[in-house]
Amino acid sequence: MMHTGSRPAQGVGLQLRGWRQRRRRSQLDLALDAEISPRHLSFLETGRSRPSRDMVLRLAEKLDVPLREQNELLVAAGFAPVFPERPLADPTLEAARRAIDLVLKGHEPYPALAIDRHWTLMAANRAVAPLLEGTDRSLHEPPVNVLRLSLHPGGLAPRIVNIIEWRAHLFERLRRQIDLTVDPTLVELLKELRSYPVPEAQKAREPPVDYAGVVVPFRLRAEGGELAFFSTTTVFGTPIDITLSELAIEAFFPADEATANALRHSFRP
Repeated sequence: MMHTGSRPAQGVGLQLRGWRQRRRRSQLDLALDAEISPRHLSFLETGRSRPSRDMVLRLAEKLDVPLREQNELLVAAGFAPVFPERPLADPTLEAARRAIDLVLKGHEPYPALAIDRHWTLMAANRAVAPLLEGTDRSLHEPPVNVLRLSLHPGGLAPRIVNIIEWRAHLFERLRRQIDLTVDPTLVELLKELRSYPVPEAQKAREPPVDYAGVVVPFRLRAEGGELAFFSTTTVFGTPIDITLSELAIEAFFPADEATANALRHSFRP
């Protein structure tokens, strides 16, 4: 039987121990942080004691467990989930949608997009579409996965000048996300992305660009020449809704003046 459609059901004690070990924390360290005795924590992990609802949430918070997985812990402990998951189109999230639209529009003429936990495209500003011209239309069929669109041979990959560097950067981000969430969908996504071939023409044409080790650039060959970007990620602060907790805005900034000028001159408000 699969629990919440994602992973095998386990007792809450085993799940808590799994999260603690994943976070590389000792029982003593976590017990002190949660202000309980190491003995009590040991009893909870082995199933000799049953945690209260508040204890599950306290331990989950100290272990930085995502909201979706906190609900799973609560269900495993015999309690109802406490964090709602509503679609972004839900009327109760209208204020959040407005905020997302404002951020995306305010970033123009530079590209920005909103993605969910699985890197599914939720929204994008008008500067994104021109960069995707020439990519395989099948990759644009909803739900659009941003990583697949970037690294697939029919996507942007043939035009990414520093494809080896950019692939490694995205893979590392995805590995860190998997460490944080243990999401099997992300595990499968990483496996799929690793199977994509690197365009032969790109392997031999990666001139090193020094950004002082501060950022990993995204360098894209476009009609008017090469565009260079660096990106930032913005998330909602202290969300109590699963959808918002898993939403991120990826904003791309010009890494040089030539890129900034090219985007400003080509953008039509």
